[in-house]
Amino acid sequence: MAKAKPGRRTLDSYAVKHISKTIRPGDCVLMRPSDSSKPSYVARVEKIEADSRGANVRVHVRWYYRPEESIGGRRQFHGSKEVFLSDHSDIQSADTIEGKCTVHSFKSYTKLDAVGNDDFFCRFEYNSSTGAFNPDRVAVYCKCEMPYNPDDLMVQCEGCSDWFHPNCIDMTAEEAKRLDHFYCHNCSSEDQKKLHNSHVSTRHADAKVETKRRRR
Repeated sequence: MAKAKPGRRTLDSYAVKHISKTIRPGDCVLMRPSDSSKPSYVARVEKIEADSRGANVRVHVRWYYRPEESIGGRRQFHGSKEVFLSDHSDIQSADTIEGKCTVHSFKSYTKLDAVGNDDFFCRFEYNSSTGAFNPDRVAVYCKCEMPYNPDDLMVQCEGCSDWFHPNCIDMTAEEAKRLDHFYCHNCSSEDQKKLHNSHVSTRHADAKVETKRRRR
């Protein structure tokens, strides 16, 4: 870790009075944008510094980019709460912190019972100069061969375990929600489809349907 400049000291934590929260290195925060019409910036606190009097507190941050801020822009498979951990770092006044947030792993995010305003997820690191992503490949699903968007409803085939968007298999979202069992075209004959794709009035407890995350 680089040494603090003369007259400045590194803090283990800092109580941000205007939000009544304590931040520490490793925490994720929302920061005030220069353009008030834009959403808050998402960043990870790397280091906290203060002057010798404990005032003029600054935070070293590593920025998360939203998909629309990346070179390639937002794509269909990007979730509404998806961010990319970038290589772009800055030093900001602690006064620009608007709140704390949580950036979940992709796996953890998909297991949330409800998604709050301060919940985000990250599955890629992003090079802000080249536009490159790490990893550069992720698993794809469905006939459309797209990466998983946790905002989208999908149904899982009980034969091959692949996931499908309802509209890609000529089904409405409401029909998908009522499925008791599902077998894709490749895993089922026409007779099997009639047997297993029966609709019920309520969702079966074991039906393998991934529904859109609830918002708090």
